[in-house]
Amino acid sequence: MILIDIIAGARPNFMKVAPIIKAIKKSQRNGGSLTFRLVHTGQHYDPKLSGSFFEQLNIPQPDINLDVGSGTQAEQTGAIMIKYEKLLVDEPSQLCIVVGDVTSTMACAISAQKMGVPVAHVEAGIRSGDWTMPEEINRMVTDSITNYFFTTSTTANENLINANVKKENIFFVGNTMIDTLLANLDRLKPPSFWNDLKLVSGEYLILTLHRPSNVDSIKKFKDLLFAVGKFSHELPIIFPVHPRTAKTLLNIKDLPENLHMVDPQPYLEFNYLVKNAKAVITDSGGVTEEATVLGVPCMTLRDSTERPETVTVGTNRLIGTDPSALEPALNNLFAGKWQKGDIPDNWDGKTAERIVLILEKLLCQ
Repeated sequence: MILIDIIAGARPNFMKVAPIIKAIKKSQRNGGSLTFRLVHTGQHYDPKLSGSFFEQLNIPQPDINLDVGSGTQAEQTGAIMIKYEKLLVDEPSQLCIVVGDVTSTMACAISAQKMGVPVAHVEAGIRSGDWTMPEEINRMVTDSITNYFFTTSTTANENLINANVKKENIFFVGNTMIDTLLANLDRLKPPSFWNDLKLVSGEYLILTLHRPSNVDSIKKFKDLLFAVGKFSHELPIIFPVHPRTAKTLLNIKDLPENLHMVDPQPYLEFNYLVKNAKAVITDSGGVTEEATVLGVPCMTLRDSTERPETVTVGTNRLIGTDPSALEPALNNLFAGKWQKGDIPDNWDGKTAERIVLILEKLLCQ
């Protein structure tokens, strides 16, 4: 059997690795040669951000937990590299699969390559062009030392080719996060506060904000919240609050009355909220993908996106980070002028199976 390390460290990773694990197990039942070791770096150590995902998405408990905990990005990167290197010294694997663009992705890719273990990057090639985003640096570093590139879009393919990656190492497979969404559509369920807040499908907004450019300045953050509240036609605004966002919120008083702050939601509850929302307002890349597949209007409070297919094909619009942009965007929404959108190519729920089939061919040659 060929041992593959699957790296997960933060909330978005769990959605992306779950279908890969499922596909490897299916391949094993059919005589496949791959086996895996799930390595949790502990980058997200708050149960609200990661704990429930294991149960809800049927992910096995990690074989290894590096348990790095909190710290600056440099501290987390260093701790992950040191601990993952030690694991590879003691028990080497034949391949390291990293997903997405979090600190764990970059750190484990570096340690693997330095130990002579090839790297496969799932969600390779996406670029925002914004170097102020830590995730953009993580993507660029990871792709610069990756062996096998699994992409979500033709734009990602083009980004890699422009970076002189050999075409034969690029595999346009689709989006594993959408595999997870489609596999769980019939399991989505309302959160515990659904009845208490008297929520009705299509008659509330979802808001998620966590990027420094939106939440680190008290004035900017306050202006965004009040703009959403003012132009939302008095609909309830459900705001799952990220831990880094909560710190700034403590300094903002007299919030809009229709803004309801809730804890970060488990996967099934959060996507139930997205599926039934009038619209989503976010600065998250992953949420724009889920909204696109669910056909829900999405406004992204950013000046750039690494997922342009959610705009060119899907339901997403980039409206920038200026709070004044929310009024015309919400007016268009309530006037029924939002684009219907479609689903990007290969976002069909079969991405992980394609990845495993390719890995079987590559690693068993």
